[in-house]
Amino acid sequence: MSPPLNSRPRVVVTGVGAITSLGTTIDEFWGSLLAGRSGIRRITQFDASGLPCQIAGEIPNFEVSNYLDHKEARRIPRSSQIALAAAIQAVKDADLAETMPYPERAAVVYGTAIGGIDRVDEGIQILRGQGYNRVTPYILPSGIPNLSAFLIARQFQCLGPNSTITTACATGTQAVGEGAEFIRRGLADIVITGGTESLIKDFTIAGFSSMRALPVNYNDRPTAASRPFDAKREGFVFSEGAGALVLESLDHARMRSARIYAELAGHASSADGYHLTAPDPDGNGPTRAMRWALKDAGLSPDSVEYINAHGTSTNLNDKMETQAIKKLFGERAYNIPISSTKSMIGHAMGASGSLEAIVCALTIHNGWIHPTINYENPDPDCDLDYVPNAPRQKTINITLSNSFGLGGQNACLVLQRYEE
Repeated sequence: MSPPLNSRPRVVVTGVGAITSLGTTIDEFWGSLLAGRSGIRRITQFDASGLPCQIAGEIPNFEVSNYLDHKEARRIPRSSQIALAAAIQAVKDADLAETMPYPERAAVVYGTAIGGIDRVDEGIQILRGQGYNRVTPYILPSGIPNLSAFLIARQFQCLGPNSTITTACATGTQAVGEGAEFIRRGLADIVITGGTESLIKDFTIAGFSSMRALPVNYNDRPTAASRPFDAKREGFVFSEGAGALVLESLDHARMRSARIYAELAGHASSADGYHLTAPDPDGNGPTRAMRWALKDAGLSPDSVEYINAHGTSTNLNDKMETQAIKKLFGERAYNIPISSTKSMIGHAMGASGSLEAIVCALTIHNGWIHPTINYENPDPDCDLDYVPNAPRQKTINITLSNSFGLGGQNACLVLQRYEE
């Protein structure tokens, strides 16, 4: 249980980094979101011509040599490469030294839904095709879910608590919340947190296609495929990406006169206890997560001014999330602007929540709400204000960020404008 609100340390966001299908810097990411650009394109990482879905949110022009030497880059999966890249960006953005000044007071909480199992699969194929002697000793270590957290901790000498979160599509959001807890409990002054995913492979696209979770009629129009809350949505678009945030205790940030994007005021998670792959149609789990996150922040539903939706572009999720928001906010739900980042970058699984937390921090900091693109056909079951197709300039003080995942995992963050 957290200490009372008036006694626990306040947690602020002082640095952000992002590697996404819209670009490999924060400026590219944020600028493209406000411009309503799509990062969805035809798959190039393998031949997808035999699959019903042939599109994804691939990262363009990622240069791993900007972050890692060639020898080490060969030994780790792309998911960990981009995780480290995002963390390096975030630490630089926070104006922190690359080696933490007090290593034992610096922590890492990072996450991934699937991790580097592509490297494990590669090892299995080599073993079965070429024999034991051709299997590299780096295969298994490169597939462990906590590899990204290790690399980040080593890079910056974060010698405090180190944790990895793996809660499907709620991973990134829950990682940020758990990072805040390290600070609240007095275990760290600085936490590098976030999530990563890079697994655009034949078996992932085939698996999600067999679940009928991916769109199949937009292969020739990839930028139109991710259409959250639209009546003609067909499914989510699988993507890759990494997001990293530097969290600090307010006292530590003040001590070094750090720029503060926003305050991380509350977080919560909940379980549906309903179905492995389908959300509870009544939205009870997500409603609990949002309500508990606001309670953790000491805020009422009436204070929320913007919601970054999970907004996957699947028929069941978008309808359920709309219902959950109505259940918590009542008639006021119709007056809250809501947008889905996934309409432009697709669903980056374990990275999504961290990228959307960054969006909330930037929305507060910059006074702009990015749009939900491809919203063209109203759905009577999805009838809220989804900020369709054009950005909106608006001063925002308090935001919610939602993530809901396979296995009935729900997580929510509350970010608010920092005030003395």
